[in-house]
Amino acid sequence: MKVICGINKIQKFKKPVVALGVFDGVHRAHRRILRAAAQEAQRIKGTSVALTFWPHPQNEDTLYSLEHRLRLISEIGIDVCIVIKFNKSFARVSAEDFIKDILINKLGTNYICVGKNFRFGKCAGGDYKMLRGLSRIYNYRLKVFGIIRINNQPISSTYIRRLIARGHLTNAQKLLARPVSIFGTVIKGIGWGRRSGFPTANIDPHNEVIPPAGVYAVRIFYHNKKFKGITYIGGKPTFLRKKIKSKGQKLKNIEVYIFNFKKNIYGENLEVQFINKIRDEKKFTNSLPLVTQIKKDITAAKMIFSPHN
Repeated sequence: MKVICGINKIQKFKKPVVALGVFDGVHRAHRRILRAAAQEAQRIKGTSVALTFWPHPQNEDTLYSLEHRLRLISEIGIDVCIVIKFNKSFARVSAEDFIKDILINKLGTNYICVGKNFRFGKCAGGDYKMLRGLSRIYNYRLKVFGIIRINNQPISSTYIRRLIARGHLTNAQKLLARPVSIFGTVIKGIGWGRRSGFPTANIDPHNEVIPPAGVYAVRIFYHNKKFKGITYIGGKPTFLRKKIKSKGQKLKNIEVYIFNFKKNIYGENLEVQFINKIRDEKKFTNSLPLVTQIKKDITAAKMIFSPHN
């Protein structure tokens, strides 16, 4: 997927079919819009384009970082993603000028897919009704998608963020249409896992919503390859905390142990999908019971991943 950042870099493509929205979280409702754009572009031999904004126009906390969002949009099959920086200057652009100057004059939009609740332009003055009214003037086709509800609850990134933060990952997964995941960079830790026989990748998450503390069975995506493992979220073990406090490191950390994996991946990015929670966080006074517990966690995770489960 080609990524274009900034209004001035927008170019015209062959028969652009534009999916318009913030797409924070790329949840079930977003995926429906993006997939429709990809399918329509394929049908008319055009170009599928996702047009999104960063940071969030409503100044909300995001469910996923921009890089994570782009990764998920790409997986759906979109050809081009345009990221418009939402700043004070762009916030002053009227809704009609956004349609005329950006969607039509710069991009040459042929077809627009948009959610019924999406608002755009100065003071959020534009909506699907405006897009419909101007479609005859600017000669583009429009497809509007209604709000999806599950158990009478509208799917929204705000609601999904709340579910993840509270540990309701199964419910969040239903709304996302895929497992909850985080995206981050592997950083150096204190090396205790390697010395104890369980080398872990310490993850610095990219502005992601993190599930509650505990140990999880996870899938790890690295360089388009899929691995299995366990992830620990929480503080350092009690017997290690005094050693790291003086260094000013965070006590809250994310460590991933990848099964059958020995590469040095410092500085690399990983996506970690949460499949099932194994246990809550525990305190340990020394390394022996912790190593014993890690072995039990690995066994539990492998049971979860077994074909019978």
